[in-house]
Amino acid sequence: MTLRRFSLVPDEVHAMPPERRPGALRVAIATQDLKNLNAHFGSARRFAVYDVTPAGWSFVEAVEFEDISNESGTQRTEGDDRITPRVRALKGCHLLFCLAIGGPSAAKLVTAKIHPIKVPHPQSISDVLWRTQGMLRKTPPPWLRKVLAGAGLRQRKPSFDDED
Repeated sequence: MTLRRFSLVPDEVHAMPPERRPGALRVAIATQDLKNLNAHFGSARRFAVYDVTPAGWSFVEAVEFEDISNESGTQRTEGDDRITPRVRALKGCHLLFCLAIGGPSAAKLVTAKIHPIKVPHPQSISDVLWRTQGMLRKTPPPWLRKVLAGAGLRQRKPSFDDED
């Protein structure tokens, strides 16, 4: 499987993703066109990776794959693992947004400490980032607080004075 990484600052080694900004949540988005969340995990041609904070977001890199699933539902030949390289390529991400993901793929992501999130309809990447940023600004839902704690990102504890 051929893997390409595109980032704003060239990485000479290409083995590791760029360092995460302090306090940022690293988010990967399954995309075919780098503009919209419009792909299933296994068939995504690309993953757009962003660092998101309550104050904004910044593009980190695009990870591109040449060998993708055709979503035909047919079994792959033994030893032809397309999922593990995708999970490895997303190392360091905390969240993955996609249109669909199978159970075994989701389990591999969770084991790698990447929380998969299925979105019911295609939408722009900026909409996904706005919503993620909004969740960080307010009191995050319990599942996101768990992700933030696991990532070593401290969030203020919710209080009765917080507005919804």
